[in-house]
Amino acid sequence: MSKSLNESLAASQPPNSDTGQGQLNGYKDYPDSKKQPLASHGQEHKPGITFAGQEKLPKLPIPDLESTCKKYLAALKPIQNHREYEETAAAVQEFLKSEGPELQEKLKKYATGKSSYIEQFWYDSYLNFDNPVVLNLNPFFLLEDDPTPARNNQVTRAASLVISALSFVRAIRKEELPPDTVRGAPLCMYQYSRLFGTARVPTENGCHIGQDLGAKHVVVLCRGQFYWFDVLDDNSDLIMTEKDMALNLQVIVDDAEEMPIQDAAKGALGVLSTENRKIWASLRDVLTREEDSNNAECLGIVDSALFIICLDYTEPTTGAELCGNMLCGTSEVIKGVQIGTCTNRWYDKLQIIVCKNGSAGINFEHTGVDGHTVLRMASDVYTDTILRFAKSINGQAPSLWSSTSPDPSKRDPSSFGDVSTTPHKLEWDMIPELSTALRFAETRLADLIQQNEFQTLEFSGYGQNFIKSMGFSPDAFVQMAFQAAYYGLYGRVECMYEPAMTKAFLHGRTEAVRPVTVESVEFVRTFWAENPPHQKVEALKKATQKHTSITKECAKAMGHDRHLYALYCVWQRALDEEGAEAASSNDTSSDGYSASADGASDPDPSTIPHEVASPNRNSVLCEDGSPSRSPNGRTPHQMPAVFSDAGWDKINNTILSTSNCGNPSLRQFGFGPTSGDGFGLGYIIKEDSISICASSKHRQTTRYIDALEAYFQEIRRLLRTTKRKGTSTGSRARELEERATKTKGRVIKHEGGKGTETPAEDSKAESDDDGLGGYGFFDAGMLQLALQAQQEAKEKPSEKAKHAVGKKLRLSEY
Repeated sequence: MSKSLNESLAASQPPNSDTGQGQLNGYKDYPDSKKQPLASHGQEHKPGITFAGQEKLPKLPIPDLESTCKKYLAALKPIQNHREYEETAAAVQEFLKSEGPELQEKLKKYATGKSSYIEQFWYDSYLNFDNPVVLNLNPFFLLEDDPTPARNNQVTRAASLVISALSFVRAIRKEELPPDTVRGAPLCMYQYSRLFGTARVPTENGCHIGQDLGAKHVVVLCRGQFYWFDVLDDNSDLIMTEKDMALNLQVIVDDAEEMPIQDAAKGALGVLSTENRKIWASLRDVLTREEDSNNAECLGIVDSALFIICLDYTEPTTGAELCGNMLCGTSEVIKGVQIGTCTNRWYDKLQIIVCKNGSAGINFEHTGVDGHTVLRMASDVYTDTILRFAKSINGQAPSLWSSTSPDPSKRDPSSFGDVSTTPHKLEWDMIPELSTALRFAETRLADLIQQNEFQTLEFSGYGQNFIKSMGFSPDAFVQMAFQAAYYGLYGRVECMYEPAMTKAFLHGRTEAVRPVTVESVEFVRTFWAENPPHQKVEALKKATQKHTSITKECAKAMGHDRHLYALYCVWQRALDEEGAEAASSNDTSSDGYSASADGASDPDPSTIPHEVASPNRNSVLCEDGSPSRSPNGRTPHQMPAVFSDAGWDKINNTILSTSNCGNPSLRQFGFGPTSGDGFGLGYIIKEDSISICASSKHRQTTRYIDALEAYFQEIRRLLRTTKRKGTSTGSRARELEERATKTKGRVIKHEGGKGTETPAEDSKAESDDDGLGGYGFFDAGMLQLALQAQQEAKEKPSEKAKHAVGKKLRLSEY
């Protein structure tokens, strides 16, 4: 570096002001105004469209208590035996007659004046989670490769993605990002304010989220080494071109390779973010022990960065290897030293990961954002990379954004303000305590990686087009596949989970869909028995229709999981008659980003998955750490019967945790298993294919994937068989058409015999895949436009030079 780290960073530190509890450790005097991400959006707006509809959104409704209890029993009935169900039904009846109505009133009182009745409880369930976030909380997206093969090298791909991500940041800050909608109705955009510049900060009493609203820099991780440079000016305009970004990243790669990877691994402090949260909190105290120390400043720079860019030296090729790398990194020990990519991460923040071969993905901290929000970002970023490349060839190509930053190459550098576009390497002071902690963290992480396995299915036989043509909701269809494949292997059904988006409400997150129903159980039994095809298909129709109905109820916030969990939290927080009122006026922010979680114990790891299900009855204690007591003097051993009943534990031990999240920009989406004997199933239903990433702690993951593929093939055969034998108008018309074509020659189908399916007129399905069931979102329109624009640009190139080669610079020259 041309100057000392302290000198280089002095200009980028935030001004001193009021100290807030939500500060990012290492950034001293963090102002209260920055603790709550864009909190002003709840009251007033700058001119713009992104948050303009927030005040018009309805609040999340608190469901009727009896309705919730009825749905709770319905969800448990198919996964309990007769005796268990009768006991649960008795516990529910007791709850309705005793504590239930009282807790319902306390919940309504607590919710008065809040954006959402569940929000704070929900954030606490995440932030009080003590186990490592890697493989337990953070999901991943694997992006499709760049459609231009020449751009699928690491530096070019990374530079392109980063520039597009910064354009997305700019669109949010200038409130130019069009709001999400479903059938024309606006959705809550609040989560977008929490995507960038945020960090999950562990403390001795749970985690909190800090955010720097004025963040202008990014942090790059390469071979476990840390670098940073500024990328935005004070007006949130980009100060670097894609060429500049590529030069910076290449400089960083070259510098990182100068140190032997075994030596670099000894200072790969990113692995500490994979530790148990309380251990990580104590290590952060070591890093910030001296307030103005080098380590404290380095930590502050990492915490407050817009996001992390991880440049991996590996080149995974298979789908399973790519998914594992994006979720938890690789573990490779050479001569006792961990050199895998697992040490090249910082899991407390949003990460853009790019491999040596250009394969790219996103791993994100899940507390403040759901998959639907990050999917929008991933989709827009991927689309923008294509459109910008097309525009560099043909200036008439369309743009994704309503406005763009002034061309940095044409600006006077003095207009950038006090910024540093030169890459700077963060040099941590590796005191003995940190070196020892790093070694222990790495070995524990390597154990964790070895305990999990991943397999992928990229089924190309058909997708949503075929499924809809047969009269089914694509999401419900795939949910039945998960159950049928599992039943075929084990002869039983298990507790399942699927999130339904509730962003149609202010600060909405998700509701839990319980896919196992009486109808789905009847279907899997019928499917695996010796029954005629039409009977199996009819059972499938009933099961998918029931699933669609439940999903729609959950999207309306009329499910039972979140409501019961909120009642449970209200009960646990009530020390006396004034307990609920005290909870509604505690010192945590109503937007869910609590400054601390005093005395809260840790939720059951099996019940806090990537999409948090309801924690079990041991998850929350009183503010002082003592067991809570209800107004009637009950102790935790005398809790309301509905929460002490075995059914509560059963429904909160998810064996098949599933989530539908994706669009054409993604190749795979996934997360780790949420219980030791369960599977994590992330899936994407595309027009003509289905992508599934399965994870488990070595529970025959490959065999389960094979069972899914076999099911997809068999159910297609059954559907085609029954369709040919059907007497519907559409089927009859298709049959007559086929007869007529026989005299004109044989129909030529796609390779592999996959012809285009023609929907029957009487089998039009009302799909729940409109963004409410799971996270299926955004049609392929803009992406297809981008690809078309790119092709047209290639056919009609401008006279502008396209491939100017920049001078390769060393760090000292930059």
